[in-house]
Amino acid sequence: MNQYLSEKEARQYSPLTLAFLGDSVYETMIRETLVKAGNIPVRKLHEQKIRLVCAGFQARAFEMLVPLLSEQELSVAKRGRNAESIPPKHADPADYRKATGLEALFGYLYLMGDRKRLEDLFQTIWNGQENFLSDEKE
Repeated sequence: MNQYLSEKEARQYSPLTLAFLGDSVYETMIRETLVKAGNIPVRKLHEQKIRLVCAGFQARAFEMLVPLLSEQELSVAKRGRNAESIPPKHADPADYRKATGLEALFGYLYLMGDRKRLEDLFQTIWNGQENFLSDEKE
């Protein structure tokens, strides 16, 4: 039995279901990268993780990835961004929608087993994090 879905099968999932999975995939990739970067106290790991998984950061990551996405990937990301959902009170609604688009894309790629593409997109986000985080301070 194939553990991965075909593109057609993955596209049949609702964007919020894809985002539900993609949230976990994205956060796991953040956590793994932070841990591999060095053995630091868990409190510091948590603080760094929080900055990188918040809706504001993910919204900027979404915007950065859009020009790099294939037509199919962009369609999934936009479906996630446009899905009807209620953002948490502390989140900017526009940022929350873009973050949901990013998470939907990560869930979609994960379901298809496209680890290489996930890693490439994640690396682009990781490489741009300092720019994102410095923009927040201004």
